[in-house]
Amino acid sequence: MRAMILAAGLGTRLRPITNSIPKALIKIKEHTLLELQIRKLKSSGINTIIINIHHHAKMIEDYLINNLNFGCEIELSDESEKLLDTGGGLKKASWFFSNSEPFLIHNVDVFSNINFIDLFNHHSKTDALATLAVMERKSSRYFVFDDERFLAGWKNEKTEESKVVRKPIGKIKLLAFSGIQIVEPRIFKYFPDKDVFSLVDLYLAAAMEERIVSYDHSENIWMDLGKKENLVEAEKLFERNLFR
Repeated sequence: MRAMILAAGLGTRLRPITNSIPKALIKIKEHTLLELQIRKLKSSGINTIIINIHHHAKMIEDYLINNLNFGCEIELSDESEKLLDTGGGLKKASWFFSNSEPFLIHNVDVFSNINFIDLFNHHSKTDALATLAVMERKSSRYFVFDDERFLAGWKNEKTEESKVVRKPIGKIKLLAFSGIQIVEPRIFKYFPDKDVFSLVDLYLAAAMEERIVSYDHSENIWMDLGKKENLVEAEKLFERNLFR
């Protein structure tokens, strides 16, 4: 399996730290977020990776060279000229996933002890276009799934905006997206005719015709390290070996 690490974001919630470095190079106990993600992928047998870069892109490029790509085959998708959002980033990097195998996408600032092999095995049994890792946790935005675990819509609790893309089967359940997913290459046919768009919009569009399913890993530890207040707590959990 191949993987993509989404690392092009500006890290605005982490300012002023990210004024001088990209969020991918922020450290947890002397290990950068990027290193932690690469090593976690590698430990699961995934060592062919593409990383999109934008903010302080040259710093990430030099960092990988200096660390010999941590023993992995790594390509960079350079968005220096224009930040493309998560979906647009995948569209630009889609050449990397030219075979017919499913691949994993992971946000660089997500910290979790989710088991990638379990996630992949779950996906392989569903015949789904994509499997989204989700949790029962407090969030401002939720994916809406039905009793069959099929994606049916999306809801923003703050703005009260909602989207329904297919009729749900049975009751609905609101689940927060973890920024981790397994995707089939046939999703590329759902790319919109534009460069900048989100993965959320891509999944909602595809769900009108195909099955996008949930993988509930609420029993796992999960943290959003795009927030400064979570960095200290992450170091404590890392010391307890809970993110390996």
